[in-house]
Amino acid sequence: MADSGIPRKREEEEEKKDDIVCLDPSFFVDRSYEMTTFTFGSHELRLLCLRAASTDYDLTGQLVWPGAVLMNNYLSEHPEIVKECSVIELGSGIGITGILCSRFCKRVVLTDHNDEVLEIIKKNVELQSCSENAHAVLTAEKLEWGNSDHINSIIEKHPGGFDVVLGADICFQQSSISYLFDTVERIIRTQAGNCRFILAYVSRAKVMDGLVLKEAEKHGMCVREVDGTRTTISNLEGVIFDITLK
Repeated sequence: MADSGIPRKREEEEEKKDDIVCLDPSFFVDRSYEMTTFTFGSHELRLLCLRAASTDYDLTGQLVWPGAVLMNNYLSEHPEIVKECSVIELGSGIGITGILCSRFCKRVVLTDHNDEVLEIIKKNVELQSCSENAHAVLTAEKLEWGNSDHINSIIEKHPGGFDVVLGADICFQQSSISYLFDTVERIIRTQAGNCRFILAYVSRAKVMDGLVLKEAEKHGMCVREVDGTRTTISNLEGVIFDITLK
């Protein structure tokens, strides 16, 4: 009788299973943070960050991206935009934008959905506690865009709402844009529309450029390009958008 080959096939499948290496998410986590000095106008920030980060498991928030530099340069030149305001930042990364705002605001809430990124945000928040320049109440909270539980939790903790929502270089995944604007709309409407979304946008793909504007329109928002902010940063085109409900 001819060999059916079934036992051999099973052996080969078992060998293939043995060849598969399953990496724990912690394999990609790099905590070799460096204390780094950043200067925006007359403001100097000393923060922990990485020089580079793995894109796996969404750890891109461990370093500073071009849009954050664009946003911080803009805010350092126009601090009146957030002066004495209550501010929430989405996708805060290491917290560089929200922490700069804390020099002018009365309250700043830094948010991110990734636990490892939140870890470095909290370390940088702690560094500000002994700074003479600290002005605002500065906190960090978990927020996954589109997650009703997370959004409700923040709204309950801050019933007075926010005057300004900030986002710096947070539009780089097509799948996340609708969730981003869902979240922004929820936060803005808690203030009966008396809230603005300031977005430092960096263009990396034409399809994304159109998608951001389309989602804003879909959520009943008006997008205004801030005059004089369109610039080249890190060889990419960036611009500041001031977004409000219609």
